[in-house]
Amino acid sequence: MSRQDGMNYAPKGKPNKVVTEDEFSFAAIALDHGHIYGMCNGLVEAGAKLKWVYDPDPSKVDAFVKQFPNVLVATSEEQVLTDDEVRLIAGAAIPSKRCELGLRAMDHGKDYFTDKTPFTTLEQLEKARKKTKETGKKYMVYYSERLHVESAVFAGQLIEAGAIGRVIQVTGFGPHRLSAQNRPKWFFEKEFYGGILCDIGSHQIEQFLYYAGCKDGKVLHSKVANYNAKDYPELEDYGDATLVGDNGATNYFRVDWHTPDGLSTWGDGRTFILGTDGYIEIRKYVDVAREKQGDQLYLVNEDGEQHFSLSGKVGYPFFGDLILDCINRTENAMTQEHAFKAAELCLVAQQQAVIIE
Repeated sequence: MSRQDGMNYAPKGKPNKVVTEDEFSFAAIALDHGHIYGMCNGLVEAGAKLKWVYDPDPSKVDAFVKQFPNVLVATSEEQVLTDDEVRLIAGAAIPSKRCELGLRAMDHGKDYFTDKTPFTTLEQLEKARKKTKETGKKYMVYYSERLHVESAVFAGQLIEAGAIGRVIQVTGFGPHRLSAQNRPKWFFEKEFYGGILCDIGSHQIEQFLYYAGCKDGKVLHSKVANYNAKDYPELEDYGDATLVGDNGATNYFRVDWHTPDGLSTWGDGRTFILGTDGYIEIRKYVDVAREKQGDQLYLVNEDGEQHFSLSGKVGYPFFGDLILDCINRTENAMTQEHAFKAAELCLVAQQQAVIIE
């Protein structure tokens, strides 16, 4: 599949190896979502060795091996989990099954790196919180719309450098193309995907917490609807929410499955970040009718108006930081509490959502 269909997309960055292959091995288990390709590619670019792959579906494994020809194909999950060389399990299971895979990985002494959304219920989140404390292992999350987008990475660097002062508001738009014919059955069943705010809304809440420097937040209002996917009655094709952070910063985001076929990519993802001394706009995947190349960032502050075209220039430091965190037991890539707080708030937003009929 192509990026336009939202499947099997693996962003390629400037390789920034933090280890050699004999220093850090990982494995891929559960290939239900194409994000597993980006997760594995990021780790490989940072120097990790992808040793094993396991999925009960041979066709998924065959496709994966074409992208990563040096990987060994395991005959069972147990074969992977009992390999002492493997330090980290990367998984993109059906969303409702991501937690149980993570618990098994941590019980076998492995750190865990899952696709978003990491949970579909608050009960799963509490089990994972308890297990990380019990085992000391990591439950990291692939919030790809910040971690694997160079303009989003650069925005964080600008904020850290003080380019727009204190962040007081973040607005996010996360439209996606539905491509229903290419989606698996579970994608349309709420028990398995969790709801639109739980799923793709998790990207938006994570970005808000990160850019605004919030440790916690409160969901003020949220709503969901199925406007145009009546053939799939359990699918929510629209959702939005308003939040306020513990430091007073505010957030509004909208996510949907309404990207028209005429757009040159899968979704016109944008983020607006307002600070006390300036503002940033990120045009992540396309600059509509101007530039098909994504990773365009606009900065306005006391120095004037600036435009940055960032594709291939920033890289993806999260993956190297994650590897080093696993080795050194640090939290430089992302703190465990941040990963869990973003998940918690998207679950609360989903749970509290007004359903528009």
